[in-house]
Amino acid sequence: MSELLHEQELGGWRRTHYSKEILPTLNDVQITVMGWVSSTRSHGNIQFVIIRDRLGEIQVTAKRGECSDKVLDQLSRIKDHTSLGVRGKVRAQTKSPNGIEVIPNEVRIFSLAKQAAPFNIQANKSTVGIDTRLDLRAIDLRRNFLRSAFGIRHTTLCSIREFLDAKGFIEVSTPKMIATATEGGAALFPIFYYNKEAYLAQSPQLYKEQLTMAFENVYEIGPIFRAEPSRTKRHLSEATSIDVEQAFADYNDLMNLLEAMIKHIINSINDRHRVDLQSMHGTLPKIKTPFPRYRYDEIIDKLQAKGEHIRWGDDINPQIMKGLSNEVFNSDTFYYIVDWPTAIKPFYVKPTSRSDRFCESFDLMFGSLEISSGSTRINRKEFLLGNMKKQGLNTESFDYHLRVFDYGVPPHAGFGVGLERLMMVLLNIENIRDATFYPRDIDRLTP
Repeated sequence: MSELLHEQELGGWRRTHYSKEILPTLNDVQITVMGWVSSTRSHGNIQFVIIRDRLGEIQVTAKRGECSDKVLDQLSRIKDHTSLGVRGKVRAQTKSPNGIEVIPNEVRIFSLAKQAAPFNIQANKSTVGIDTRLDLRAIDLRRNFLRSAFGIRHTTLCSIREFLDAKGFIEVSTPKMIATATEGGAALFPIFYYNKEAYLAQSPQLYKEQLTMAFENVYEIGPIFRAEPSRTKRHLSEATSIDVEQAFADYNDLMNLLEAMIKHIINSINDRHRVDLQSMHGTLPKIKTPFPRYRYDEIIDKLQAKGEHIRWGDDINPQIMKGLSNEVFNSDTFYYIVDWPTAIKPFYVKPTSRSDRFCESFDLMFGSLEISSGSTRINRKEFLLGNMKKQGLNTESFDYHLRVFDYGVPPHAGFGVGLERLMMVLLNIENIRDATFYPRDIDRLTP
């Protein structure tokens, strides 16, 4: 390694300005900037280095005669992704990011990039496969597109909390190690819990229902785990769920709440991320409330009329739903499918008053992709027990839940939204793995 390129400790160096704080009004002011090298280019006796920090870019311009030979040689030898600090003078430059450039007088290299990354971080669309990128995910996340996407994800979560807090909801946390399946079925990850078997939680469903007894309106944003052996572009084994439960409400109230929340999210992103959306060449869905609502049996009739092989009582998969494109929905449309068959929904979903065959449930769709599901819940113990027996569940395993129904569980309803699927919809992300920091699926447990 060249003596010019030795790595140093942070020591007494501290950043004085982030990229967006360096304005032409600081002309001739000495500053210290820090970040990582996004790109370099050389023009004879001039070396240009673009440094990125968490807010944007800074152009460092090293010209022979304006800076020392040592600094010029250091900057001419470093590779992209090197972590460094630069002390220098601000100069107004209209062609540079933020209308300024930094003329360096000292460079401190904190960590050298030893080799080039196997993909370009500048382009919105990557030229390599997603597995190559995921193997070096921390580097992949330096791509401008993903930095913008995860900034928007952060705003999405903030806006959800703003919206629900203003509506009188309280944020809660529920256990992720549980004794029994929330919804039955085999899609569970078993774990050893001291001297017994336990599971990673599929959902906070039963806990958030119980919490309505004390707090009425609750929400949780947290991980859920589904052991589904799927390799599609829309499934993860570990995902983030936005779960909402409200007392003294039914599924109609929750559909109204959900679409108002999505409208608030989109307005918040448009207000706070115009530059990001422009750089991503993206536009958010234009929505009109209320969202259309179609009954399950209406959808089945329409699919059968188109010759699809689907029977009443079957689940509706995304491939089949694409057959109703432009008839029921456009590719950028939110809508609900409501009143599903009771037999294919979890035991806690309340049947409709018109028929026990149907239940007060909904799926929120965007095009052919399911974003959320919700329902009115059963709040009477005898009805819960009946449903559990019909579905072949061991009622003793749910004793911890059933016992609270002897103490006045209020009428309640709720929904869960898959955060990663919502981000796919908002930002037109093709693969759900690009909507989470470190994806977990049937094939990937690292990094």
